[in-house]
Amino acid sequence: MSLFFFLCFFFFFFYYSILGLGFSDFTSPSLYLVNTHEITNRRLADSPCPMNFTILSNFVQQSKRLKIQSSTECRYILQGLRLVQSDYLKASGFFLPPLNSSESCWDTYQTLVREFLPKFDIRSACGFQTSWISQGCMNITSRSEFETLIPDTLLQDVYRSCNQSLEDNSPCASCTTSLSRVQASYLPGPEVGNVTECSMYPSIYAAALVNQLGPLDNGTAKCLFSLDLSGTASSNKKRKGVVIGVTIGFTVGLLGVIGGLWFLLRRYKKGKRKKQVKIVTRTFSGLESIGASTTLVRYTFDEIKRATRNFSRENIIGRGGYGNVYKGILPNGSEVALKRFKNCSAAGDASFAHEVEVIASVRHVNLVALRGYCTATTTYEGHQRIIVCDLMQNGSLHDHLFGSVQKKLSWSIRQKIALGMARGLAYLHYGAQPAIIHRDIKAGNILLDENFEVKVADFGLAKFTPEGMTHLSTRVAGTLGYVAPEYALYGQLTERSDVYSFGVVLLELLSGRKALISTSENQTSLLTDWAWSLVRRGRTLDVKEEGMPELGPPEIMEKYIMIGVLCSHPQLYARPTMDQIVKIMETDLPVPSIPDRPVSIVAEISDIERSASSSGSGYLSSSTGYQAFTSEGDNQSFNKRQRG
Repeated sequence: MSLFFFLCFFFFFFYYSILGLGFSDFTSPSLYLVNTHEITNRRLADSPCPMNFTILSNFVQQSKRLKIQSSTECRYILQGLRLVQSDYLKASGFFLPPLNSSESCWDTYQTLVREFLPKFDIRSACGFQTSWISQGCMNITSRSEFETLIPDTLLQDVYRSCNQSLEDNSPCASCTTSLSRVQASYLPGPEVGNVTECSMYPSIYAAALVNQLGPLDNGTAKCLFSLDLSGTASSNKKRKGVVIGVTIGFTVGLLGVIGGLWFLLRRYKKGKRKKQVKIVTRTFSGLESIGASTTLVRYTFDEIKRATRNFSRENIIGRGGYGNVYKGILPNGSEVALKRFKNCSAAGDASFAHEVEVIASVRHVNLVALRGYCTATTTYEGHQRIIVCDLMQNGSLHDHLFGSVQKKLSWSIRQKIALGMARGLAYLHYGAQPAIIHRDIKAGNILLDENFEVKVADFGLAKFTPEGMTHLSTRVAGTLGYVAPEYALYGQLTERSDVYSFGVVLLELLSGRKALISTSENQTSLLTDWAWSLVRRGRTLDVKEEGMPELGPPEIMEKYIMIGVLCSHPQLYARPTMDQIVKIMETDLPVPSIPDRPVSIVAEISDIERSASSSGSGYLSSSTGYQAFTSEGDNQSFNKRQRG
């Protein structure tokens, strides 16, 4: 009873807090996000800089609550600058502020940034020069100069694709595809430093002048700038209406909530009395199936212990952040792999059972077959969750690339592995119902059977996306080096987050290098940046591993490298879907043009170039028909190949 009265007191306290909040202070910047034309910081409003950085004040409130990684701070700040530039273009018709206001604009932005990164100096930490904020791609400064450069037919295509709400995935993909064509064909560069990127000009233009909702619309900001402005309120009036509506709804529902709490409390106490901690013991012949649609078996904990010889250390074949993997032998003689999860509690057993049931119903030649599972609470081992899968005789791709396996894979085996990965992921995204986003694609989760057939494994991190949902904002999970930028930065999860991870693994497979490259100076760079530095210099085949036996046709090897670079593009819109990747791999379809990518803030450019210059035997000209981007801004891209 004391718990019940405490809960009642809490809800009444919360109720009156809502009332007080709703009618005392509608404009508190710490609780509500500012209107795009309100000035919440007088110091910023007095700045002579013509750009309105106050539109980011709402984003500062979110940033204070986020843990921004040091490796992504500059990218985070650049995306905010693009949004401000788009707002400025909409208001003035100019992409960039006057040169004599450069210092003022940086100071204004610096003041704002220090609210959530107190010791961070934008220009020194990110290598930005003062003048760069006022110098544009190909000297384009105004709307008229941009529109003069782009043909009317292409602009009309941009208007058709982008003048709509971009909240959903399909309109966003259509818009970004048309913008990619604009950049690849007509904005090759040169760029100014790493602030003004030609690849972002079409997005800045479309958000400001094409999309009727403008750059500050949440869907537009998410799609074109990877920024989540969902907390922004349109006006005080709207906020009042929301608060009043919530208050009325809360008042009407309060008695119902209290009654529901009373009912749940009684059930909880009753269930607690009935609950007994016990170990399920039965024979192997008493296996039960979880459902008629699957052959998933629920094993007892005793059966699992016998199969693994009481979880013998000698049976451990893998370790990870989520638990150990053991080799086991069932009574019928079949060998299996058993993954034992760490730090479990009985509270999540229902959702765990549902998840493994769905996974078991997903059947594909390139996915690991799930045989069964076990949940149990024991006196000494505590609560247990274990899944049982087929054992792969050839281990994982990680074992062959970076482990104890000495023999290098031939090209034909690598090509088979690449295609198997693509087919498995494509099925998860488009064949499974509901669609499954893996979230942790890495070399260690690409298993290989005795014939080197790929089996994509480890759905412990999988998310099931309901139809119509464009992204899932969720706790970021995955492995460093493989996680897509938009997922690591903003928690924005889509199928193309898996595409990024696939691209990283594909480059690992082709190059024999790890996702994170350590240099002799103890610096770390990204494999994706290293590969891109070679591709843009026309040295695509230098990406392949030295000493690879039984090489394939140069044009096919180059094609696969290009696919890896395209899939691991830092900008979500540039990546193809997994079903498109499968078609490109299986047919003579060319690799789409690769949009120029921002200069990496994560990797040291000098390290990348130094690694690139020492990675091969010299410049390799392409005889395959592909033409890579070069540092001089060659805009031919892959269009020659596409035109035949």
